[in-house]
Amino acid sequence: MEYKALGIPVHYVEHGKGVPILVLHGAGVDHREMVGAMEPILSELADCRRLYPDLPGMGHTPAGTLDSADDVLDLLLAFIDGVIGDGQFRLIGHSAGAYYARAIAGRRAEQVAGLALICPLDENARNLPAHQILHASVDPRGTLAPADEGVFRDYFVVQTQATMERYKDYVLPALGLVDEAGLERIGQHWLFSAGPEGGTTYSGPVLIVTGRQDSVVGYAAQWDLLEHYPRATFAVLDRAGHALPHEQPGLTKALITEWLDRVRERRFGADS
Repeated sequence: MEYKALGIPVHYVEHGKGVPILVLHGAGVDHREMVGAMEPILSELADCRRLYPDLPGMGHTPAGTLDSADDVLDLLLAFIDGVIGDGQFRLIGHSAGAYYARAIAGRRAEQVAGLALICPLDENARNLPAHQILHASVDPRGTLAPADEGVFRDYFVVQTQATMERYKDYVLPALGLVDEAGLERIGQHWLFSAGPEGGTTYSGPVLIVTGRQDSVVGYAAQWDLLEHYPRATFAVLDRAGHALPHEQPGLTKALITEWLDRVRERRFGADS
């Protein structure tokens, strides 16, 4: 599906009906990675409308003339206004998608019923662990092209037949669709002018999940996010890098399910 926001056609996939959940992917991929990670969880829910847009410069959403994180945020807010409207929705983001999700919740605190951040990009990243492969029971040579094999080895710390299939199905197809020049232009101004949270505290239920072996965004700086989120659960998962949703799908499902339970309780006043 497609919705033109601020003159840019935003491509997105929609599944189900009911209360909206907006899911934002990370940099360098498209909506398919989060569809692969979240649909096994969210498709089991009744009354749930899942929205997976391609972020600008990725998938089939062009970067247009956008040249900053502020511009991308304005585009996402316009997309929300046009596709979701003024009702409440739940919000999930992975990596750079979590960075934008933080900003959306900061600007639309009353509209965002709950916020889930998976391996969130942080402007103050520190103590990044070196990339290491914890488990390898599959050899991608001969199955993946050399360049694709290198991306797989650098992305996953758990390399099994299951994670390689997830890579082939949900990550690899998007790599050739990236507008590198557009992302580089936006990346030169990737800090929000008012900060991700916009100087506010978000009081809704929050989930922050990080990977102990995440060499891309780490796990240490994300602890500082708790000052913005008084209702946050914070988890650091071993045997997980930046591809955490693929490497720890069982724990991801348990944490997302518990977070959704907290969102429902708040919605119906059970925790007040």
